[in-house]
Amino acid sequence: APWGAILDRRLALSADGVARFDYQGALEDRDALAGYLESLSGAAISNANRPDQFAFWANLYNALTVQVVLDAWPVDSIRDIDISPGLFSNGPWGKKLIEVEGVALSLDDVEHRIMRPIWGDPRVHYAVNCASIGCPDLHGAPFEGATLDAQLSEGARAYADHDRGLRVVSGGVRVSKIYDWFEEDFDVDGGVLGHISKWRAEPVPSGTRIVGYDYDWSINHLG
Repeated sequence: APWGAILDRRLALSADGVARFDYQGALEDRDALAGYLESLSGAAISNANRPDQFAFWANLYNALTVQVVLDAWPVDSIRDIDISPGLFSNGPWGKKLIEVEGVALSLDDVEHRIMRPIWGDPRVHYAVNCASIGCPDLHGAPFEGATLDAQLSEGARAYADHDRGLRVVSGGVRVSKIYDWFEEDFDVDGGVLGHISKWRAEPVPSGTRIVGYDYDWSINHLG
């Protein structure tokens, strides 16, 4: 409920089809957000069923990302929040930010050590939001185990049918850099274009070539 209330107040779909979050306004929600994350930290999530576990981790990732941005606000890009350990750190993803069942976790841990390898579902990439224009939209409601499959499919369709996912250009198509960074995740659907075609209203024609990749790291701020 707390996370849902924040999303209701602060998230809106812009005219260009990108969901944007009002970080400036959400500064008023910091106590509620911290309380929500504290409740997740205390959850015995390993006792839950798999859909509920996935929903838990997706909600945690997204709420934690919003908290990271609010702690550094204002910023032009999440990559400017260089709190990860290491001399050449870039962004916040490597920093341990929360404990769950006594284990300290970073955003990278949640996405790359838990969600991607355990579920093996490429729709993970439509569930987690990195506070950037180029990323699949932050979902408008908290993920729930009972409605998880429909929510993930909704996210996949929205991104695959938007220019951020695929854009037709001379000689082929340009697709999101996500499909390059995590190319192996889409092998379950016959590769990147097979995966995108699965979720687009109009499938990608056979023989289409990927001629480039794009990604916009600008903050997805509503304002």
